[in-house]
Amino acid sequence: MQTTEQPVLRDIVLVGGGHSHVGVLRRFAMHPVPGVRLTLVCRDTHTPYSGMLPGYIAGHYDYDDVHIDLSNLAEFAGARFYRDEVSGLDRARQQVLCKTRPDVPYDLLSINIGSSPQVNDVAGAGDFSVPVKPITGFNSRWLALLARIEHHPGPLTIAVVGAGAGGVELTLAMQFRLRHELKARGRDPGELSFHLFDAADDLLPTHNEKVRGTFRQRLIKRGVNLHFGSPVASVEANRLITESGESLAVDEVLWVTRAGGPAWLAETGLALDTGGFIRTRDTLQTESDDRIFAAGDIANVTAHPREKAGVFAVRQGPPLAENLRLAALGRDPKPFKPQKTWLALISTGDKYAVASKGDFFLKGRLVWQWKNWIDRRFMSRFNRLPAMDENTTPPDTSAAQNPEDASQAISAVAMRCGGCGAKVGSTVLSRALSSLQPLDRDDVLVGLHAPDDAAVLRVPPGKAVVHTVDFFRAFIDDPYTFGRVAANHSLGDIFAMGAEAQSATAVATVPYGIESKVEDVVFQMMTGAVEVLNQAGCALVGGHTGEGRELALGFAINGLIDPDEIMSKGNLRAGDALILTKPIGTGTLFAAHAKLAARGRWIDAALASMTQSNKAGAECLRRYGVTACTDVTGFGLLGHLVEMTRPSEVDAELDLSALPILPGAEETSAAGILSSLQPANIRLRRGIRNQADWVSHPRYPLIFDPQTAGGLLASMPMEKAQACVAELRELGYPHAAIIGRVLAQGESIEPVTLKA
Repeated sequence: MQTTEQPVLRDIVLVGGGHSHVGVLRRFAMHPVPGVRLTLVCRDTHTPYSGMLPGYIAGHYDYDDVHIDLSNLAEFAGARFYRDEVSGLDRARQQVLCKTRPDVPYDLLSINIGSSPQVNDVAGAGDFSVPVKPITGFNSRWLALLARIEHHPGPLTIAVVGAGAGGVELTLAMQFRLRHELKARGRDPGELSFHLFDAADDLLPTHNEKVRGTFRQRLIKRGVNLHFGSPVASVEANRLITESGESLAVDEVLWVTRAGGPAWLAETGLALDTGGFIRTRDTLQTESDDRIFAAGDIANVTAHPREKAGVFAVRQGPPLAENLRLAALGRDPKPFKPQKTWLALISTGDKYAVASKGDFFLKGRLVWQWKNWIDRRFMSRFNRLPAMDENTTPPDTSAAQNPEDASQAISAVAMRCGGCGAKVGSTVLSRALSSLQPLDRDDVLVGLHAPDDAAVLRVPPGKAVVHTVDFFRAFIDDPYTFGRVAANHSLGDIFAMGAEAQSATAVATVPYGIESKVEDVVFQMMTGAVEVLNQAGCALVGGHTGEGRELALGFAINGLIDPDEIMSKGNLRAGDALILTKPIGTGTLFAAHAKLAARGRWIDAALASMTQSNKAGAECLRRYGVTACTDVTGFGLLGHLVEMTRPSEVDAELDLSALPILPGAEETSAAGILSSLQPANIRLRRGIRNQADWVSHPRYPLIFDPQTAGGLLASMPMEKAQACVAELRELGYPHAAIIGRVLAQGESIEPVTLKA
């Protein structure tokens, strides 16, 4: 993640990862505006490029060829990436409402969320058809359909509703791919039948007659059944019915028509057209609110109505970026007029394409190669990002819109006090923390919202106190998710000892800035942390927040335990199985993320693991007679295993092939991308008896990889281990595995043996 000395003066929030917004991110990356921060809120980490989707369906491209990695692009742009779905806007408070995280404040907002087929307008379509947009939802159903081919005996009938360019391309691409799959399995491609429906009398209504005729002939030649001139009236389970009374038995119905905006837009008070799209002026500002912009399919530029085509969204990217920059600087946005005609390159699924622009027409395999070259060149701008400039930008107040902003900026970057003068102001803290609702416990006598300077806790009779502390810098630009990871990491030591978490005291540093920005960061971060603490039964009872150059968070945790039931590190027994509850690889993955070398879905998987609590895992291990336990964190798997073997006076054997590994970790470590803590951990290689035999093994570097919020490493009698792992997987630890065994101590001083 990028850091800068520049205080944030303006927040631009981008809702959606559409074609216009990826252009905005790249433009701001190349030409950042001092004092302006971008935040991308998007449900999906990988956004598809619509121009290459038919080629992906046809099998000419793989997933990464046709998707832009928003996680990498946001990192490159220095933007915060919040993975969530937007559910509404509060324009009065200037906040974006999200489904699973705190609201996101904005100074300027841009919406580029595409459109979705309005399947609910037709009876049964919402239940029995597959909308092609959003494309990410369609992708999972498409993969399921490919898998279904393997097990579906006999004929398969697929109906596509919508004969515009999208529907025609999709039909031909699917037919090409599925016929190929049937042939590869020794089955008759004739078992497959396609039907294309549209209420209009012909296909491709916005294209010239030569284009329409070419595709009409192509579809008929390839055996696609055409049903035009009557709208679809209803869809039932395995049946489609038109208004003319035609009824067709079908196995799948795909919906590529009746597009519109999401329902939540109607509650925003923004001016919408009859299709539910946002009405905008030619500056791409909404007609209702100068602070809100819209682009791509979701926008209707009322002075220049155009077809819903990806080319317009792409070309709106530069003027949208420029107008957001101007608005952030307090200047007037510039009008933008889209071209009246555009080049459409429509493929037929079999590496053949037709070019259409006004009356222009061209077809052939060379046209497909031309299209392929254009599409790949476009994608390379976003998936082959240049190296980031690691130099930070010095403080600059030029982004201030008015004297009041400039005054705030100067105050924010002035010489900062040390000692208690470095604390975040009490007013900011009280506002940020006022809405937090930490868990109430009967044994917390004085807690977070009391006016006292310290918490007061009661220790129940017969219990001992477990106390631990952890603190680390933010490694992602999302303070809410960072708060969740930090709290989960800090709780790990408590659960690893078999204790019940009782209370937590927070210590945080927050980059200096104007009050509203600092307040939001504290609120976002502590909301995530309190959610995790509450789920663990742990009450937040106080803390300290100060200013610093980087965002950082830690917790001192108190736990309660029966003194006779402590799960310690030093009780390994020869013959025990070694169990690991979570996969490893967070260190190398986030080192790669900082270098734009990790795929967004790898980071998603790592964060999902890091935010998973060890509480249920520890309870499961106890039920099966755990003999020793620790959580795997900064010293890496090997370091923590050595910590266990030495006081236990035993040796251990690790099975490298059995180690659960996070997706992408082998790739990034093989590329030599390692955590900055890795060299210190590698010194522990002297604890490996046969290391020379395994240095070249792809998983060898990962046993040194430092983990954040890692899993539990535990031992238990071998005869109970398989049943324990099975229950761990049922409890939501799908990667839990037996990774080795405990051996009697040998004569060598190296306690760990590797095998595969």
